[in-house]
Amino acid sequence: MTVCISTSGWSYQHWEGVLYPYPLAPRSRLDYYIQHYQTVEVNSTYYRWPPDATFTNWQHRLPPGFLMTVKAPRGLTHSQRLYSPENWLARIAKGLECLGDRLGILLVQLPPQFGCDLARLAYFLEQIPPWIRVAIEFRHPSWHIEEVFSLLERFGVAYCTPTLHPPRHSTFRLCTASRPGSPRPLR
Repeated sequence: MTVCISTSGWSYQHWEGVLYPYPLAPRSRLDYYIQHYQTVEVNSTYYRWPPDATFTNWQHRLPPGFLMTVKAPRGLTHSQRLYSPENWLARIAKGLECLGDRLGILLVQLPPQFGCDLARLAYFLEQIPPWIRVAIEFRHPSWHIEEVFSLLERFGVAYCTPTLHPPRHSTFRLCTASRPGSPRPLR
């Protein structure tokens, strides 16, 4: 198993003098970042989904072996709460395809007020193109049931937890996102 350490983004002013030398132009931050890390989560895609050209630009700037995890837009996760995801997923897939082999995982973070809806989750997972590796972060405790974990396993989707203490469950196991096919248990 490979463990990659990264941050949620790379362009933060308050990192000057901490991670980045002072002064460093904002446009140079990604180039500096990739010299120290092998992966990053793009958090800005949650707020505004960028044009495909941005993903293509990132793909050209990132070195071989570097992985970029992309956070799903809040329009899909918080406004629509995964309902009728086809248009969002088509747009997401188009952008992610531009990353090529630099694509890590699509992180789907659900809102804390969104309780368990197995039918909606199943439909959403069925719509995701099989080449996209996915991790889902459930923030409402009602999701922490066997049926949800079985669904994730069936679709090869990873469970993402913001803590090192996943929910207690008799058959719960952490899995890497390994679509297509079944997930690989983490030991």
